[in-house]
Amino acid sequence: MKLLGQFWGYLLLIVLALAWWKGGVAPVILIVLSVAAVFYFFFRAPVWCGAMTRENRLCRKNANGILMGCSYRHHKWQKIKLVFFPRAWAELNRGLWATPREGMTTLAGLAGVVSSLAAVATLVMKSSGKG
Repeated sequence: MKLLGQFWGYLLLIVLALAWWKGGVAPVILIVLSVAAVFYFFFRAPVWCGAMTRENRLCRKNANGILMGCSYRHHKWQKIKLVFFPRAWAELNRGLWATPREGMTTLAGLAGVVSSLAAVATLVMKSSGKG
């Protein structure tokens, strides 16, 4: 049960993919599932921190989500700065692909964002009578 509590976002991503594949699922449900997936992968998924250490290496301590740092306050601030300041995006990008686990979490988070946008577009088109 602990494993399900820790990795529920991956199960959610499978359900979301099946909902898109099956079709006929209400756009509001797709939006809710997509936003939940984005939340999980950006803020809850177990990954390495990936912040730059003083030795110019990526921090390998455990963290929650690709946008959050480890237990070091400086690493949390560093990860937040990477998101909001574009010149630091290259550093963030390096950490997002550090290992296969981080790469998978990054791809899953991006899939959730794309799914959210597509679900909102579907909802807008249906509500305007064009879908």
